[in-house]
Amino acid sequence: MRAIGIILAGGNNHRMKELSHRRAISAMPVAGSYRSIDFALSNMSNSRIQKVAVFTQYNSGSLNEHLNSSKWWDFGRKQGGLYVLTPTVTSENSNWYRGTADAIYQNLDFLKRSHEPYVVIASGDCVYKMDFNKVLEYHIEKKADITVVCKEMEPGVNMDRYGTVKMNEDCRVEEFEEKPLVAKTNTVSCGIYVIRRRQLIEMIEHCAEEDRYDFVRDILIRHKDIKRIYGYKIKDYWRNIASVEDYFGTNMDFLKPEVRNYFFRQYPDIYSKVDDLPPAKYNVGAHIKNSLISSGCIVNGVVENSVVFKKGYIGNNCTIKNSVILNDVYIGDNTHIENCIVESNSTIRANSYLVGEEGIKIVVERDERYVI
Repeated sequence: MRAIGIILAGGNNHRMKELSHRRAISAMPVAGSYRSIDFALSNMSNSRIQKVAVFTQYNSGSLNEHLNSSKWWDFGRKQGGLYVLTPTVTSENSNWYRGTADAIYQNLDFLKRSHEPYVVIASGDCVYKMDFNKVLEYHIEKKADITVVCKEMEPGVNMDRYGTVKMNEDCRVEEFEEKPLVAKTNTVSCGIYVIRRRQLIEMIEHCAEEDRYDFVRDILIRHKDIKRIYGYKIKDYWRNIASVEDYFGTNMDFLKPEVRNYFFRQYPDIYSKVDDLPPAKYNVGAHIKNSLISSGCIVNGVVENSVVFKKGYIGNNCTIKNSVILNDVYIGDNTHIENCIVESNSTIRANSYLVGEEGIKIVVERDERYVI
C-alpha cells in the first residue's frame, strides 16, 4: 500500500478511572487474549502498510512491553517496520506531547524520511476491522485533502465524548464538532484519517508556528471550509474504549456469537503477542455458561456471562457473573463477583462478596497471594 501508518497511543483518559492508573488505554486487555492496539496494528498489517509508527507517552511501560517484537503483526521486514516513538528531549524541545498534532510535529522527521505519498492516522483505543486500501481508493476518487472515517451511531448513544460530523449528499464534511453538549447529528468520527504526506507535514508545521497542538480542533475544524474534507462511512463493528462503561460493554460484546465470528473466524485475522501458556483447565465443580476463558486459567467454580483473561484462578464454590476478570487474578474460595471489573494481578480473599449495584464496580486488590 502506498501509505505509512501512524497510531496515536499516548493519551490518558480519566473516564477509565483506576483502569488507566497503571497502563495506557491502548494497552487495555480486550476479548480475553488481545490488547486494544492489536486491532489498529492488525488492520494496518492486513492492508499491507509496511511502515508504522506508534506514538506512546502516558504509562507506556505495559504498552512498550507488548510491542517489544514486531513479528506478531508481521512488521519484522528489511524494508519498513514498526517504530515506537516517545517524547524526546532535544536542543529545540523538551516538552511532552501537548496534543495529537504536537505528537506528530515532534516526530516530523519520521514523515520527512518516508517516501510513501499518503499517511493513515489511527487511534490505538478502538476495536474494529478495516481495509485501509478501500479508504485510500475513496480518498483518491473524491480528490480529497483529508478523509475522515465515520460511523452512524445507534439512537440513544451518549454523543458528548465523540467528534460529530455533518456531511452533504456528496459526503463532504460541512460541520465538525468536538465533544458537543448537544449533538446535531448521530454520525461520529472514528479517529481514522487519510491525508497526503506532504500536505500533513505542511499543516503540522503551520500549527506549530501558531502554537496549536490538537489535530481535530486545529486542523480538521479550522480547515473544514478551506480544504476538501470527506467522510468515509463504515457499517461494520466499531467501538471506542473511552470510559469504564465502554470498556465493559466492548468485552461483553465478544460474548455474542456474531461478534466472535466476525473477529475470530472471518478473514482477515486479528493478531496479538502470543504467550506460551497451557489451555484453560476446568476442574470438578466448574460450570461455564456463555463466557470466554483464556489460556492459563484454572476454574473450579461457576462462571456466567463473563470474560476471564490469561492466568486467572477461580477457587472452589465461586460464582462469577457478568464480570470482566483481567490478567493473573487469584480469586479465593466461596467468593461471589457480579457486575465487576477486577484489575490485573489482584488477589481476592476467600469469602469475598463484590457486587456492582449502581453500575460497574472496579475491584483493585493488592493483598499478598502467598503468606508464609
